[in-house]
Amino acid sequence: MAEDLNIITSTNKAEQYQSLIPQIEALLMGEPDLVANLANICAALKEQFKWFWVGFYLVKGNELVLGPFQGPVACTRIGLGKGVCGAAWQQQETLIVPDVDAFPGHIACSSLSKSEIVLPIFKGGKVAGVLDVDADKLNQFDDTDAKYLQQIIELIDFNE
Repeated sequence: MAEDLNIITSTNKAEQYQSLIPQIEALLMGEPDLVANLANICAALKEQFKWFWVGFYLVKGNELVLGPFQGPVACTRIGLGKGVCGAAWQQQETLIVPDVDAFPGHIACSSLSKSEIVLPIFKGGKVAGVLDVDADKLNQFDDTDAKYLQQIIELIDFNE
């Protein structure tokens, strides 16, 4: 597949994901490198949705370490249970935060971030990383995002 995306401008979020997911799948097909694939997922999501920040943190020892991302510079290391990313890792569940300022212990990598969704990525029954998405507007994420972002992270092969 050419490395161009067909970006649709529908106001229906589900339609945008339904158009984007097969394109992400095609980008990943045949590419065994994890970093390349994570980078392309970030770029595709950022391009389609124009979110403030999209990226991955990977579990390394007892920390999440910054992986491929799109957006302004970010926190490099996050401890288990710290901030939204660390909490999603610890709780092993997707967290949707409508207002990050109301989240206890939120780590403010940027004061422009207003809402966030974090999805844990599992390998062998353990969290191997998280997908972190921030928006510069309140209440940007919901169950639709959780559903389709989950489908996207299930495309990732962590067995390189």
